[in-house]
Amino acid sequence: MNRHTIFELRRYRLLPGRREALIRLFESEFIESQETLGMRVEGEFRDLDDPDCFVWVRSFEDMEARTEALASFYGGPVWKEHGPAANATMLNSDNVLLLKPVAGVSPFAHNLPRAKEAERGPAKGVVLVNICSLAPAAEEDFSGFFRDNALPIMLDAGARIDALFMTEPRSNGFPRLPVREGETVFVWIECHLDQNAAAAYQNRLQQNPIWTAEIYPRMDSQCWRRIDITQLTPTSRSLCGW
Repeated sequence: MNRHTIFELRRYRLLPGRREALIRLFESEFIESQETLGMRVEGEFRDLDDPDCFVWVRSFEDMEARTEALASFYGGPVWKEHGPAANATMLNSDNVLLLKPVAGVSPFAHNLPRAKEAERGPAKGVVLVNICSLAPAAEEDFSGFFRDNALPIMLDAGARIDALFMTEPRSNGFPRLPVREGETVFVWIECHLDQNAAAAYQNRLQQNPIWTAEIYPRMDSQCWRRIDITQLTPTSRSLCGW
C-alpha cells in the first residue's frame, strides 16, 4: 500500500525537440537519486498531444518529509552535476499541482515496487489525467460524490483508476520549486491498455443512462471550466502504466 500522503503532478513545457533528451537524463540520473532520499517517482509520461511536454508524478511521506527531501536533492551532488542539463531542455517547470489522496482510495496501488522494475518489460498503456477546477471549499463534496457515485460506474465500465487527488492546501515548504497556489482542484488518473481500450471504455460509459443523465452532468456543473483531460503514455521506466 502506498503510504505517501503528498503528491506533485508536474508538467514541464520543453524547448522544441528536447523531450527525449530530458527523458534519457531523467531515467538515468533522477530516479534512484530521489528515491534514496525517501521520495518516490510514481510515473513519467509523454503527452500524446504535445511533443514538447513531459509529465511526471512524485510523492512524499508527508509535508515535512517533502521539504527535507527536496532540500537534500536540489542541494546535493546529483542535481548540481545534471540539473543544468535538465533545465536547458525546458521553457518552464512551474506548472505543478500539490495534491493529497482522496480518503478511502490508495493511490497507484497497481504500481510495481521499484525493486521489481526489472521483472517486467517497458511500461506501456494510455494514462489519462483528468483535472476538475472547482470553487474554493467545494472539493470535499465533489470528491465524496465522485468516490461514491462516479467511481463505481467507471470501474464497472472497465477503467483502472490509479489515483484520486484533492488540492493539498498547506503552503509550499520549498519555495525554490513553485507550485500552483490559490487553486482548488480534483484530479483522477485512469489507465487503459491502449487507445482502443480507452475508446471502448468511453463508449460503454456513454451507453450508461445514469452516467449521461445524472453523474457526469452533476460533475460538469460544479467545474469552473471544462474538465482538463491530458492523454499520456508512460516512459519505459514509469511505474505507472500497463
